[in-house]
Amino acid sequence: MARLTKKIRQMLLDNNEGFSTSTYYEGKNSREERIYTIKDGQLNIRAIGKTSWADSHYDNEWIADEEETHRFLYNHQREMNTDGIE
Repeated sequence: MARLTKKIRQMLLDNNEGFSTSTYYEGKNSREERIYTIKDGQLNIRAIGKTSWADSHYDNEWIADEEETHRFLYNHQREMNTDGIE
């Protein structure tokens, strides 16, 4: 796989429009599901979870920064369409 330069990361995002996956974490006092979706050439992240505090449910969405995008693409590149990327 090619080195994940900014140009290569953008090519991967463009080639994988609509790609979606999720992760789940459960610990002693919290649980969280993260849903990762590639849309409009960007990685969107949605975190849904709960902590041990009484009013602690959350549902947050954001566009991944360059570090989050790089880490995601590095971890999931084998599942993605890499056609045309050397």
